[in-house]
Amino acid sequence: MNVVRINSRNVIFILLAIFSTTAKQAHMGYDHESAIKYAQKEANVNSTPAYTSTKEEILRLCPNGIACSELSGDCLKCDLNPNCVYGAVYVANCSVLENIDCIGEQFFQKKYICRYCYQTDHWEHECQHKNSCSSIASPRQYYRTNCTVKDDILCLGRRRFMKNLLCNWTVGYRWSVALFLSITLGGFGADRFYLGHWQEGIGKLFSFGGLGVWTLIDVMLISMRYLGPADGSLYV
Repeated sequence: MNVVRINSRNVIFILLAIFSTTAKQAHMGYDHESAIKYAQKEANVNSTPAYTSTKEEILRLCPNGIACSELSGDCLKCDLNPNCVYGAVYVANCSVLENIDCIGEQFFQKKYICRYCYQTDHWEHECQHKNSCSSIASPRQYYRTNCTVKDDILCLGRRRFMKNLLCNWTVGYRWSVALFLSITLGGFGADRFYLGHWQEGIGKLFSFGGLGVWTLIDVMLISMRYLGPADGSLYV
């Protein structure tokens, strides 16, 4: 009969091995649970309902006392076909949402083109224009803004979406006025003052247009539209 001798050193080694295995399993279980919770959290964040407008917002967007068929898409529930052929014209059965007071039949049909709202042409939606970018930058700058489909347009998806627009804004500076001032009163810096370049305008004023050289250069720059308003806007 063989006798297995167990000393204190072996006992400590066995206990450490058991403890290490238990801790590793617990850590793996915690990581798995954390991964599941994180995935569920991400799914909840990235998943949004089909209709995000609140009841109060819908009532605000839907005026009372007009023909039901003239209500915007926010006020209607239409059975649009998501499997339609892009660009084809379809007819949808529409009904007015609850708590909306309109005149006429509340169940009717409307024609629509198979496309998502963000695929509509630029004249079929309205966007919030911004002037926080430079219209004269090279390369041309874009900015991201909110757009809303017009009331008479039916389309798939959300009626409000984000869109990248070319920075193209103006505040009323006219190229013809700037060129006229540069030719006639450029020696006094009138063109620079008009465009908002007041530092250079002061320099031209006290140097008499750089003895004519600066004035000639500004006439050429403005005529080629290379010199524009100081705020980054475009000429009218």
